[in-house]
Amino acid sequence: MLAAVCSQYLPAAAQDDEEGISTVLTPGSKNAIFDSRATYTFEVKNPTDAAQTGTVSYQITQHGKKLGSGKQNVKLGKKASEKYSFELPALKTGFYKVDFMVNITEYDDTTRRVFGIQPEEIRSKYAPPADFDAFWQQAKNDLAKVKPQFKLTPMPKMNTDNRKVFLIEMKSLDNYTVKGWMTIPINKDPNRKFSVLLGLPGYQVNLMPITGLDEDLAIITLNVRGQGNSRGPIDTRRDEFIFYRIEDRDNYVMRGVIMDCIRAVDFVYAQPNLKHDNILVSGGSMGGYLALATAALDKRVNLCSAQNPILCDVNDLDGEVTWPISDIKKYIRTQPGLTFDKVLSNMNYYDGKNFAGKVTCPMIMGIGLLDPYAPPFNEYATYNVIPGKKRLMVFKDLGHEISQSYKDLEGRWMRDHFALF
Repeated sequence: MLAAVCSQYLPAAAQDDEEGISTVLTPGSKNAIFDSRATYTFEVKNPTDAAQTGTVSYQITQHGKKLGSGKQNVKLGKKASEKYSFELPALKTGFYKVDFMVNITEYDDTTRRVFGIQPEEIRSKYAPPADFDAFWQQAKNDLAKVKPQFKLTPMPKMNTDNRKVFLIEMKSLDNYTVKGWMTIPINKDPNRKFSVLLGLPGYQVNLMPITGLDEDLAIITLNVRGQGNSRGPIDTRRDEFIFYRIEDRDNYVMRGVIMDCIRAVDFVYAQPNLKHDNILVSGGSMGGYLALATAALDKRVNLCSAQNPILCDVNDLDGEVTWPISDIKKYIRTQPGLTFDKVLSNMNYYDGKNFAGKVTCPMIMGIGLLDPYAPPFNEYATYNVIPGKKRLMVFKDLGHEISQSYKDLEGRWMRDHFALF
C-alpha cells in the first residue's frame, strides 16, 4: 500500500534490443538465494547477420575482494542464440556481488547482480546495548508527560466521492507539534468503526492524504518532525536531517521521530470511530525503519509491514553504503572532538536490527538484493532476529524499492488478519 519512498536505485539491466545483440541472465533459484553453490544461465542472443566470437565470463566479489571467476568461449552464427551454464564456487553464508560479462565481436556488456548463500543463517556480530530497553522506556515515559492535544480538522475541499479528509495535529516529545492526514470512508452509519493503516514516511518525504477505494479502512499518513507539514523548530535541509544532534544520544532527532510514531498510535486510540485492535503500521525506507521501531516499542500495533528499512545493523554499514554514512562522516568532520566510534555508539540505540528483536506482532518485510542503502546482509541480520510470525519477500533485480506483488500481498495479508472480507 505504501511503496518505499526515497531515492530509487535503478539496477543494471541486461540489454534488450530486438534489433541488436542482447543477453538474459537467469539464476538457478527464483530469488537468487541458494542453499549451497549458486548457478546461473547466461543466454546470448544474436539476431544480426554477422557471426560472433569471444567469451562470456563472471567475477564474484565481496567487500571489494575478488573471490572467484570463470569463462566460456562463445561462437555464435548469424541469427543464433546460445545458453551458457555456470556453477559458481562454494561460498560461506552471506551475500556476494557477481558480474557477468559478454565480450564478443560486435558487443560488450556487463550485467551486475547479487546472490545469497544460506542467508537465514546470518546473524549480526553486534549485540544491542545493555540498557537498550531502559533507554526507550525512558523515552516513552517522557512522551507520556506531554499532553497530546489531539486536533482533527475536516478538509472538505480535499474530500473525494468516497472518502473524507482530515488534517490531524498532536503534541509529541519535547512539546513538538506533528501533523499528518486521516482519510475515512464516507458511510451512513455513525457508529461504524474502521480498521487502521498507519503510513510512516520515507526520508524527507512529505506524505499527503491517501484516498484509496477501501470502504472499511481508515488511512493515516504521518509526517514526523522536520518533514512535510511537520516542519517547524526542526527545518533541516535534506542531507542534514539524518545527523541532526547525532552527537547526543538522548537528543538525536530519531528519538523524537520514533516517539512521533508512538504518539500517532495514541491518536488512533483516542478516536472512537477507529478499531483499536486492528492497526497496521507500514512504510518504506525510513518508513520501513519506523514501522519496525513502532511495532517493537508499542504492543498496541497489531501488524507491521517494513519495506527496505534503512539503518539496520548500523555497525556493519560502513564500507557497504554511501548514504547515510557519507553525510554522517561529513558532519563529524565539522565537530571538534566528535568521532565515528562515538556516533556508532549512539546509533546502537537506534539500530533497526535491535528494534526487530522486540517485534512480536505478525509482520512482513520486503527487500531488494541490489539495494545501495539497505544491503541484503543487513536486512537479513535484522529479519532473522524477529521472533514473531513473519514473511520475507526478496526481489533479486530491484534496488531500494519493492514491486506491486508486495503491495498486493500486504493488502491481502492485512485483510485476512483484520477479517475484512
